[in-house]
Amino acid sequence: MTQLAPLPKVVLGSLAFGVFWMLAVFPSVPFLPIGRTAGALLGAVLMIVFHVISPDDAYASIDLPILGLLFATMVVGGYLKGAGMFKHLGALLAWRSQGGRDLLCRVCVVTALASALFTNDTCCVVLTEFVLELAAERNLPAKPFLLALATSANIGSSATPIGNPQNLVIAFNSKITFLQFFFGILPAMLAGIGVNTVMLLCMYWKDLEGASPDEVAAGKEMEAAEEGRSPASVLSLKCGTSPASANGAGLRHRQNGNGHDADSVMSENISTKHRWFMQCSEQRRKLFLKSFAYVVTVGMLVAYMLGLNMSWTAITTAIALVVVDFRDAEPCLDKVSYSLLVFFSGMFVTVSGFNKTGLPGAIWNFMAPYAKINHVSGVSVLSLIILLLSNLASNVPTVLLMGDEVAASAATISAAAVTRSWLLLAWVSTVAGNLSLLGSAANLIVCEQARRAQRNAHDLTFWSHVVFGVPSTLVVTAIGIPLIGKISI
Repeated sequence: MTQLAPLPKVVLGSLAFGVFWMLAVFPSVPFLPIGRTAGALLGAVLMIVFHVISPDDAYASIDLPILGLLFATMVVGGYLKGAGMFKHLGALLAWRSQGGRDLLCRVCVVTALASALFTNDTCCVVLTEFVLELAAERNLPAKPFLLALATSANIGSSATPIGNPQNLVIAFNSKITFLQFFFGILPAMLAGIGVNTVMLLCMYWKDLEGASPDEVAAGKEMEAAEEGRSPASVLSLKCGTSPASANGAGLRHRQNGNGHDADSVMSENISTKHRWFMQCSEQRRKLFLKSFAYVVTVGMLVAYMLGLNMSWTAITTAIALVVVDFRDAEPCLDKVSYSLLVFFSGMFVTVSGFNKTGLPGAIWNFMAPYAKINHVSGVSVLSLIILLLSNLASNVPTVLLMGDEVAASAATISAAAVTRSWLLLAWVSTVAGNLSLLGSAANLIVCEQARRAQRNAHDLTFWSHVVFGVPSTLVVTAIGIPLIGKISI
């Protein structure tokens, strides 16, 4: 059982964690407006300066597989975006859409299913900016859709061992098979997605009364007519370009006498070209690259299901795309959010230091006698402990800390209770991520990606997330618990 560290270490470790937590929640506090990324590094440095954690342990606490997976999925997502996958997804979401409410439901369902297969972090990386543009095209507020994306990604990821990092840890330690895991949590996941979607609709019912894309376009044409703008300027508004840039593009097209516009020529202006690519038509080359992007992505998914290492599978997929693209990869790598990777590195060190204070373990030591899963009160207490620790020290450390203890406690009841205890830990620790922005890496990804979006940027604040996250987490968790383990194979 985990013991409390000496009092100075507990106090200083708690202080360092408090600094990290404050800056993660309020990245622009007046007395220290350094942002989340620098705040995470500050928390990590304080843990080392206060001798809560040694430098060697700090480096060891950085979860390189998660960072590698996150980096690789950003690269793969960039190539999939270039291959038009999200354009096709947008067409699917918008096909015969009946308005903002219908669109919100589709975002919830698609995100949940994709998160179970591609991990919640991956879906949030590649879908955030796309969802922002989808909402803006329909004159809809961004916040309901960002909340739908983040919360649905977390709930959907609970259904498979590859849905999120904590599920991977649980599947590895518990020896539960992929199918046992899937069918054990599937009923709870489906019920949770339904309840979460209904709660979103109820809370943002009036806000989802947006105009259709045609109505937005018609409004822009009317504004242009009233202001006396030319038809060319209206066309440029629809295309997302300025009139000058549109006219410039036409001029460049006319000046290029070989039948290709200047943008395509510039995109081919690279230092290395292979004769085989030069002999292929541009259309065939693009078709080949798009097809290859889809094929290797499906191969990555199959590899996940076969149990191959997720991080190196994703990195291999990303490098394969870079090599086959056969051009300088710097433009694609520039789109990776390196500040997000630095934030997670600092967070890993800070959380590891906080765990060394013994406070999270002390909470379990005190509550363990009341957390038996053979009666309702015990399950309730256990769920509250997991909810608390998952939001205090993150869900992956919570699983690492509590997994063996919870399983050992359940083993005194029955073998079936052990399996159910692992599944309960997976369900509650994953859904707990919806409580606040700090509860899940997926939430932070959505927040940072939305804030840094090139178009339609939106700042999803801590409090705007909490207002929906707290009731959603409590209700979804409570509804899912009785359904855990009902289907067994």
